[in-house]
Amino acid sequence: MDVYQEALSYLESHHAAAASSSLLIVCVYSAVGTGGEALEDVFHEETVSCFLSPLSSESIDFPDTLTSCSREEMLEKRLVVLRGILDSEEVYLRELDALLAPMKALRASAGTSQPVLSSQQVQTVFYQIPELRDVHQSFYSGLKARLGAHTPPESSSGQDVPSCSSSELEMGDLFLKLVNHLGLYGGFIENYEKALGVVRKCTQANPLFRTLAETLYINGAYKARTAYTLEALLYKPLDRITKTTLVLRDLLKTTPVEHKDYAALQEALRLSQSFLSGVNESSQSKREVTLTHGMRRQLMRDGFVVDASDGVRSLRHFFLYTDLLLCTRFKHAGRGKQDQYRFSWYLPLAGLRLRWVADHEQPPDTTVRLLNLRTKMFLLRQQLQQNPKGARGLTWTARNRKKLEQMELLLLTHSPVYRLDLHSPSGKSHTLFFPSLYDLEEWRDNIHKLTRGNIETIPPDLLTLTCACVKLRMTQQPHLHSSVAAEDEKSLCGTVSVAIHSASGLQEPACVYVCVEVDGYEFYDKQAQTHSSVRSLNPLWDQELSFQVDGAQKMMVLCVSQSDGEEAVLGKTTVQLESSSLSSRWRRQTLQLGQLEVTLSLKYCPHQLEAPGAPIQQPPVFCVPIEKVAQQEGVLVPHVVRCCVEEVERRGMDEVGIYRISGTATDISSLKAAFNTNLREAVTRLRSAEVNTVSGVLKLYFRELPEPLMPPDLFQSLAKTLDIQDMNSRLVSMLSLLQSCPDVNRNTFLYLIHHLQRVAKRQDVNKMTLMNLATVFGPSLLRPPVAGLEHNGVTVDISQEVVIQVQVVFSYLQSNSLPEAQTSLPYGSDTEEETTHM
Repeated sequence: MDVYQEALSYLESHHAAAASSSLLIVCVYSAVGTGGEALEDVFHEETVSCFLSPLSSESIDFPDTLTSCSREEMLEKRLVVLRGILDSEEVYLRELDALLAPMKALRASAGTSQPVLSSQQVQTVFYQIPELRDVHQSFYSGLKARLGAHTPPESSSGQDVPSCSSSELEMGDLFLKLVNHLGLYGGFIENYEKALGVVRKCTQANPLFRTLAETLYINGAYKARTAYTLEALLYKPLDRITKTTLVLRDLLKTTPVEHKDYAALQEALRLSQSFLSGVNESSQSKREVTLTHGMRRQLMRDGFVVDASDGVRSLRHFFLYTDLLLCTRFKHAGRGKQDQYRFSWYLPLAGLRLRWVADHEQPPDTTVRLLNLRTKMFLLRQQLQQNPKGARGLTWTARNRKKLEQMELLLLTHSPVYRLDLHSPSGKSHTLFFPSLYDLEEWRDNIHKLTRGNIETIPPDLLTLTCACVKLRMTQQPHLHSSVAAEDEKSLCGTVSVAIHSASGLQEPACVYVCVEVDGYEFYDKQAQTHSSVRSLNPLWDQELSFQVDGAQKMMVLCVSQSDGEEAVLGKTTVQLESSSLSSRWRRQTLQLGQLEVTLSLKYCPHQLEAPGAPIQQPPVFCVPIEKVAQQEGVLVPHVVRCCVEEVERRGMDEVGIYRISGTATDISSLKAAFNTNLREAVTRLRSAEVNTVSGVLKLYFRELPEPLMPPDLFQSLAKTLDIQDMNSRLVSMLSLLQSCPDVNRNTFLYLIHHLQRVAKRQDVNKMTLMNLATVFGPSLLRPPVAGLEHNGVTVDISQEVVIQVQVVFSYLQSNSLPEAQTSLPYGSDTEEETTHM
C-alpha cells in the first residue's frame, strides 16, 4: 500500500487524471515484482476502457527546472534518472522477448494440418510487437552505450562524482528517435481488443494454446524466473506508453535549460503528450461519426506527401479516413503553443479512381538544381561529421544542422518522381508525388482497399476534422535523416550491389520488372529497376544494380507487371541491411513477396564516398568487344542478345521470313542508339517495335562486333572438321573446339544456336529452315583471321569462305547434344542459399 500511496501522490503532484493513476498502479505493482498472479488480479476488462478514457494530457505543461538545486546536483539527479530509464528498458525488453517467444512456433504450426492458431490469428495477436521490440532495442543499445562511455569515477566514499564529460552527456536525439516511433503504439492500441479477444477465445477452445498462454516466463535477476500469462504480457505496451510521458517529465526536470539536450527533450515531451492526447481523441472521434450502414469514420493512416494539385509542389500532411482523404497544411507552433493544421482539400473515397506513373524524365534545369543541392548537402554533412563535439561552436553546429534539414526538406519536395493521380466522380482531380515506389504503393493500397467497399460519405465538419489532426496524428514530422544528431553504427556507407536473378509464383504469364530501393541520405540515386522481362510465368533477368549509399539500413524490393501501358505492383517486401550479415562476396537469397518469390544476390563494399556527380552514362554495347560488354553487365550473355531473342520468341516465331526479312534501317538505328544509352528504355521500346526490327537489331549486333563471336584463330580448325564424313565424329570435334572458346563467346554462341533451333521447329509456318538460318548468321558469327588470308598466307576464295561459314553454323544447328548456355555468372556459388520470408 505504501507503493500505491507513493504513486498516487506522484501523479497528484503532477495534476494527472485518475486514469493515469490506474495505469501507473499496474506499472508499480509489476515493478515491485508481484509476479504473474498479481498481474492477473488487476487485469480486468475495465483496464482497457480505463486506458481509452481521457488522460487530460493537455493539462500537463512543460515542467520547470529544479531552480533550487545547483547545476552539479541537477546533473547528478539526471544521471540517476537516466540509469533508472535504462534499467526499466531492460525489463521491458525482457517482457517483449517473453511475449514474442511463442510467435515463431505458432506461425510454424499455422501451416500444418492441425494448427494451434491460424495465420490471421497469429498476425492479430502479435501485431506490431516485433516492431516495438526493435525500436526499444535500438533505444536501449544507444542509451547503454552512451551511459557506459560516460560513467563517472567513484569517490572513496563510494558516491558517484559527476565528471565534466558526463555533465555534457547528450541523450536528446535518442529520445526524439524513440518518440517519433510512437505511431507503432497507435497500431498496437487499435488492434489490442482484437488480440485480446483471440487470446481469450482460443484459451477456452484449445488446450494446447491454453497451456502455452498460461506459462510464459521472464528471466529476472539472480536467475529468477517469473511466470506470466500471454494476456498479462499483452498489457505491457499499454502500460509503457503512459510511462513514457512521465519519464520525459522527470528527465527534463533534471536537465539545465542551457544544456544541449533541453530543446530536444522538450520537443520529445511535447510529441509524447500530443500522441497520448491523440489516442484519447481517436478513441472518442471513432464513436462520433457513424455512417448509415454502421461503419465508423476512423483515421487509417497519416503522413507527409508532396501535393502538386496547384501546379506547384508543396509538402502536405495527409490524413486517410475510412471514407475520405484530407490534405492539410502543417503550421509548427512556437514554444509553449500547440501545432496547427489548416485545411487544403479533401476527396471522398466513394468512386475514387487511382492511377500511378513514374516521371523519371525531369527538365534539365531541375536536374542540375537537384544535383547542386545534393552536393551542398554532402559537403555540409561532411563538415558536421568532422566537428562532432561542436568544436567550432554550438551556434555554428546548430545553425548548420538546421540548414541541412532545410535542404533535405527541399529535396524531399522536389525530387520525388512517382506520381499518383486521384480522380473523383465529381470531376475533381489531385496529383501526389512520392519519393519511392514502395511509399506510393503503401498509400495506393490503403486507399484502394477503402474504395472497394460500399462507401458512403457523410460531409465532414471540416473545421472540427482539421482541428482534430493535432491529436489524431501518428506521424509527427517528415522523416529526415539530418534531424537525427547521432550516426547509427549499423547503417551502411559504401556500395551495395544487387543482382536480380529470377522470379516465380506468377498466376499467369506477364511482363514484369523488379524495382529496388534503398533508404539513407538523398545524396545519390536510391532507386533502380531491371528491364522488363518477356511475357513468362518464370521471368529471368540476371541483371546487376548498384547503389552508392550513405546511412542505409533498409532495402525495398518490388515486383511490377506491365500490361497495355498500365503497371501494377504484384508484391513487395523490405530487407534489413546490416553490415554484419553482408560482405564483399555475393550472397544469394530468395525473398518472399506475397505469393511471389524473387531470387537475388547481395554484396556490400564499405568505403569513403565522394561528392555526388552527374549520373554516370551507360557505356555503349554495339561495336564493343563482347567480353567487355559482358563484364560491365556482370553476365555471360549480353542483355541485348537475350532481350532480342526473348522478344522474337514471344511474338516472332510464326513470322514468315524471320531473320531473313529485316526491319527498316531507321528503326533499327533508333533501337541501337537506345541500347547504347539506356537498357531499360531500349527494352521498353523493343516491346512495341516491329518484330523484324527486333531481329534486325540482333543481326546488327553480331555483325558489328570488332571480333566475330567464334574466335578467328579457330576458322581453319573448324573448316577442317567439315572434311570429316561421319557426322557424329565431326560434331565431337566441333564441340571440342567450341569448349576452347572464352566463356562469354561460348555461352552466347550456344544461347543463339538453341534459339535458332527453336525457330527452325516452326519452319512449316515461318519458312526458315536450319540451312536458311545458317545462311543468314554464318558470315556474322565466323570470319577468318585476316580477310582473304589464312595463317600461312594462302589466299582463301571468297565463295569458299562463305561456304565454310554457312556449313560450320549449319553443323552446329544439326546437333541435338549441345550443352545448355549459362547466361549469368554464378553469383554466390560458394555460399549457402537462404530464403527470407517477409
